[in-house]
Order: sequence, then structure tokens, then C-alpha cells
Amino acid sequence: MAFKFSETGNAIVDYLTITDDAFKEIHELLAARKEPCEGIKVSVRTRGCSGLSYTIEYAIKDKNISKFDDVVMREGVQVFIDPKVSMFLIGSQMIYKTDDLNSGFDFVNPNEKGRCGCGESFKA
Repeated sequence: MAFKFSETGNAIVDYLTITDDAFKEIHELLAARKEPCEGIKVSVRTRGCSGLSYTIEYAIKDKNISKFDDVVMREGVQVFIDPKVSMFLIGSQMIYKTDDLNSGFDFVNPNEKGRCGCGESFKA
């Protein structure tokens, strides 16, 4: 299997897709940010009723980017993925949703076995 590499030298992967709405929101967030960053970072933490929760934060060089991170790159925007969670995200789609009460990023993930009632966490 051949890999392409991102601007930071991390392998570019295709197991996570980013919808147009999510990409637009990521691009706007990065453009509005005053401090430098390389993109955003997606990971999973142990938390919530079901055990696992998606986390999204700014990817900052020498702080939270690892040489082992996978990267999804689109039009120069990098989404870093903690390699420990790649198995949870295979075949997933990162979306941006808006409803009457809130808006934010979410994941449509075929690997989830269920979500808690509030939707904050999932089990795989």
C-alpha cells in the first residue's frame, strides 16, 4: 500500500471522509484563528455513558501532533487523526449539523454499536 504524505510528513489516509458542510466550517474556523495551527485533530477519549467520545481540537505543532498521526487532507486543510482511534473511524464520515438548539461536528460511524441517550458518547 502506498501512502501520500501531508505537508507535515504524516501519511494521508482515506478512511474518514469530510462532508462539504464540515469542510466549510473547518476552513472558516482555521481562517478566523489568530494563533498558528496546522489544522484540526480528531481523537476519541474515554467519557460519557457509553464509554467513548469524539474530541476535536486545533492541531498545534509540537503540542498535540504526533509523527504517527494519520491525516485527511482536502484543499490544503489537514485533519490529523490519532492513530489509536483509526480503527474506530474506518468508513466514517465527519459531518457538521445544525438544528434549532445547537450546531457542531459529529460523526456518522458504521463501527458504533450504540450511542447514549444524549448523544455525547458511543460504544464500539
